[in-house]
Amino acid sequence: MAFESVHDPIMPDSASLPSVAERQAATARSFDPWRPLTLYEMLVDTAERYPDRPYLITDDRTWTYRQMADWAASIAGGLVKAGVLPREHVALVMANYPAFAALKFAVAAIGAVAVPVNILNRRDELAYVLRQSRAVMLVTMDRFRDLDYLEMLDEIAPEWERNGGRTALPDLRTVAVFPAEGDGRAGATSFEDLHGFAGELPDGDPAAAADIIYTSGTTGSPKGVVLTHDMLLRAAFGSAYARAFEDGRRIHFSLPMNHVYGYVEGLLAALFVGGAIVPHLKFDPRATLRAVERHRVTDLLLIPTMTLAVLDALVDTPVDTTSLKGMLSSGGRTPPGLWDRILATFNGIEITTGYGMSECTASTTVTRPDDPTDRLQTTNGRLRDVGPAGDPAIGHRIVDYRVVDPQSGAVLPPGEVGELMARGPGVTAGYYDKPEATAEAFDAEGWLHTGDLGRIDADGYLSLVGRVKESYRCGGEQVTPSEIEDVLMVHPSVLQAHVAPVPDDRMGEVGVAFVVVRAGQALDPQALIDWCAGRLARFKVPRHILPIGAEDVPLTPSGRPRKFLLSRMAIERLDLS
Repeated sequence: MAFESVHDPIMPDSASLPSVAERQAATARSFDPWRPLTLYEMLVDTAERYPDRPYLITDDRTWTYRQMADWAASIAGGLVKAGVLPREHVALVMANYPAFAALKFAVAAIGAVAVPVNILNRRDELAYVLRQSRAVMLVTMDRFRDLDYLEMLDEIAPEWERNGGRTALPDLRTVAVFPAEGDGRAGATSFEDLHGFAGELPDGDPAAAADIIYTSGTTGSPKGVVLTHDMLLRAAFGSAYARAFEDGRRIHFSLPMNHVYGYVEGLLAALFVGGAIVPHLKFDPRATLRAVERHRVTDLLLIPTMTLAVLDALVDTPVDTTSLKGMLSSGGRTPPGLWDRILATFNGIEITTGYGMSECTASTTVTRPDDPTDRLQTTNGRLRDVGPAGDPAIGHRIVDYRVVDPQSGAVLPPGEVGELMARGPGVTAGYYDKPEATAEAFDAEGWLHTGDLGRIDADGYLSLVGRVKESYRCGGEQVTPSEIEDVLMVHPSVLQAHVAPVPDDRMGEVGVAFVVVRAGQALDPQALIDWCAGRLARFKVPRHILPIGAEDVPLTPSGRPRKFLLSRMAIERLDLS
């Protein structure tokens, strides 16, 4: 469905921004007391307040709030016509096209549950998610970059165009094809067919499941995290509130909206200030900078490797970035000196960083925009106060944390390193159709095992140390890979370092460091081993240094390296099997 473009208003100059406290107070007033809504109800509510404001901006077209609400309602009618019922599951294999946003709200409008699928999934991974989620409908791109999803479906469930998933995917009744980079498929339902008059939509239930988001875990197979409408909107409000969004904030990102980072911190958070999103299909640092200038972007969502690339690209990309007011750089390890480079490059910018996971509905800690730089350099943010959207019993948060000893489970005092445990209304009730995994994830008091190692200081600021399952024992001594990575990344030739264990007959396990070398530098494995030997205890020094391209590092959608895959790669490359 096509809509006319609308005029993009000029955003206010950053010098005119009220203080952080004033912006937070203004946002809180508009949503106090908190009123639970579904995602679609929130879109409609915002469209009634700001019908002609831009909501989704691309280089070719802009959708206003009213246009997006109308588009979502039309698709909702198409879903109903296709036979999708409330509480049934609709899978989406969709990059950051405007259609993704319309589909997400349409699925919510009919009371169904969205299953946003990682677009990088290969055939067997796609089949697993479709089967395990019991999706009754799939809306998929035909092709995207080097992936042919229709060819995958041909192999998974032949004749899917007419017969759905058949015995291979017994729940799947309908597949609709979105022509992304191909010509669709003759005989199949097309995305354009998914339009119609919905009639009277069912009453929404904010406490019902809105999404099943599959983790691309750092340590194993994906699990479907169940998130409700109210959880998602409270978390999204928390982003707007904690990061002190101004009215009309305009957010650019290329992070996939099938993951909570781009979805909650971008698509949903913008709703609370009548703001707009400027999504890109894939990350390109120069395209990011050009988008800032062209669309007067005021906020960027990045992971640290993206942030570095943007800073490097700015050297030879002359653009006007004076509209930029804020930046969230989070999700991966922060290279030394990154925060100083950002502050030196973008005058007056408000930088924030945080920590979160799908099980906790997105970021649950964040630095304040007016925090001193040392908080950025030494922490992953403060336990996030979300104002009226939070639970007063836990300091107006939706997620509370405590730190426990990984072996004994004893609660540790502030400043001690242990496993981070999470509990609160922002924590998932469990994994879809995986009762054993759900039971294993929670302790007897209902605290979620995050699997992350960290500390929380007396002021409530959290600092990550590593992953419980990524730590390994070399000669009986516990090794935390992040400590080695920090040492390696100070070396002038190293751009990125990722350490993972491999088995060793004598020591039990030893470390392998995968290194991304800086442009113009050469890899000298022995020099890096010697570098580590002069700065680390002997058992922490990696046994092997292996080169890897930045594009070849297996990452989760939030930018964390998947260490178990790196271990597999190391075993193969070193012929240790």
